[in-house]
Amino acid sequence: MRKAQAKKLPLAPDPKFNDKLVTRFVNNVMWQGKKSVAFTIFYDALDKVAKQTSEDGYEVWKRALANVSPSVEVRSRRIGGATFQIPSEVRPDRKISLSMKWLIRYSRERNGRSMADKLANEIVAASKGEGAAFKKKEDTHRMAEANKAFAHFRI
Repeated sequence: MRKAQAKKLPLAPDPKFNDKLVTRFVNNVMWQGKKSVAFTIFYDALDKVAKQTSEDGYEVWKRALANVSPSVEVRSRRIGGATFQIPSEVRPDRKISLSMKWLIRYSRERNGRSMADKLANEIVAASKGEGAAFKKKEDTHRMAEANKAFAHFRI
């Protein structure tokens, strides 16, 4: 039997936009507890996004997150010695987590001078429905669609 589920710690909203989602994103960007560096990277990236698109960087970032968040994913389940990939709905909290992680991961893999540049480019691409993070979402949906035959094994 598993122990009680860990409690979610309340996040403080960020100073600029007063949004807890931004703090959560910055926490994912952060390495080695350097939160001020992560905030600098994020805010610089939003400034660059605003220059590139001539729109509000914050709104473009929110649109990018919405475009990248998956609605279905596959989960492995072992049934009678065989492992099946079973499509299942993604919980709202996990949707946000996955979209943030994918945006950050694929921006780190991009070419560019600074992390702010890379993040800005990935945000712009994702907001247009392009880029590696958006492709990851499409692949996840495609995988779920391909394994729709096993949906009756759902837990």
